[in-house]
Amino acid sequence: MKLHLPTFFKACNPAKTLVMGNPSDSQYYIDFSSVRGGKIIEALGRTITRLSPDEPTCQLFTGHIGCGKSTELFRLKAQLEQEDFHVVYFESSQDLDMADVDISDILLSIARSVSESLEEIGIHLKPGYFSNLFNDIKNFLQTPIELSAEAELSVGIGKITAKTKDSPQMREQLRQHLEPRTQGILSAINEEVLAQGIKQLKRRGKQGLVVIIDNLDRVDPRPVHGKRSQPEYLFIDRGSQLRSLNCHVVYTLPLALMFSNEYEALKNRVGGGVAPKVLPMVPIQSRDGSELPEGMGLLRQLVLARAFPQVKPQQRLQLIPEVFDHPDTLDRMCRISGGHVRNLLGLLYNCLQQEDPPFSRSCLESVIKGYRDDLTLAVDEMEWELLSQVVQQQNVKGEKEYQTLLRSMFVYEYRDELGRWFGINPALAETGKIPVMGKL
Repeated sequence: MKLHLPTFFKACNPAKTLVMGNPSDSQYYIDFSSVRGGKIIEALGRTITRLSPDEPTCQLFTGHIGCGKSTELFRLKAQLEQEDFHVVYFESSQDLDMADVDISDILLSIARSVSESLEEIGIHLKPGYFSNLFNDIKNFLQTPIELSAEAELSVGIGKITAKTKDSPQMREQLRQHLEPRTQGILSAINEEVLAQGIKQLKRRGKQGLVVIIDNLDRVDPRPVHGKRSQPEYLFIDRGSQLRSLNCHVVYTLPLALMFSNEYEALKNRVGGGVAPKVLPMVPIQSRDGSELPEGMGLLRQLVLARAFPQVKPQQRLQLIPEVFDHPDTLDRMCRISGGHVRNLLGLLYNCLQQEDPPFSRSCLESVIKGYRDDLTLAVDEMEWELLSQVVQQQNVKGEKEYQTLLRSMFVYEYRDELGRWFGINPALAETGKIPVMGKL
């Protein structure tokens, strides 16, 4: 079978998220749950469908940026829709400036996304509270925002957020105005949007409403309100409000919060005492440095499925010569990725930008060198010392410095039968600046 280069090129784009309800995307999906420490998405789904289908649930989901969370959330959406739930998935970064987010921004974004989704299926809500709030905001901001009395709720909120997203000054004015009204906004969302929406959904035979808020894990960790980081402020200080929505909600949150000194407060205020679900890297080696065949095998399939999605897994291995000059070249690409899905696709995409398949080892090494050099530039002397400690201890402490290592993807998290452990990015291991345990 010959490789169709334009389709392969498009399929390897690391910026594209697989939408699991779309057959053209789902053909590329590889299930890593057997090596990632369990069926994480199934656990999120069971909490909604089995334990409390009629009671609101609030769940947290995290992992490294680019490790496949959005793809897994789309899979959750598809599974819940098969169980007759109406699922609203949206990327918070579409509405919000992730460097500057407050609780009122998140609540309005949820209200807009839910109302827009309901409007698309013919459920039109006319919440009185928001009509009054829009008029209030127009007068307060003293800026022309054209909103008719008949305007849909999603249109009204969309126009307001669009006006403020690109203007920090206007955004801050609006927040100061909305802050004392936060509880009123929350009550209006619950009573006039969620409750009314769920009532009409159930008339149509739906089990309920699920809202999935993606990309909140990208919230900038800058300090706000004193020494609090923005994620700590949103998810810990204001966590009880995030939990107060009367429907099933799944939030993504920054991985660094798992190492906060206030982790227990986070778990209780937002998760109701339940720990966030973590999507770790795909393990390619064990703690002692020995290779893990199952993880490597699945990463090979990730690459080969992008080239030959309709070929059975075992038969794809026979087609490696169509994509790489030698099986070792494919394995080298998988190892250097550290099991990070987007990084692996990024390496593959960079090879495609340099030459047509089958990729030569020299082409791959050139791509790796560029990736390694770019990564190394970002590491300061203190971080090299911390990385050495990670190698020795295979653990990450709660200090801010270690959180930087995770956010910068200098360090990856893995899971095995003993629990979580941490390893440094294999590209950094090749710099010779760190004594590395085992071979990569």
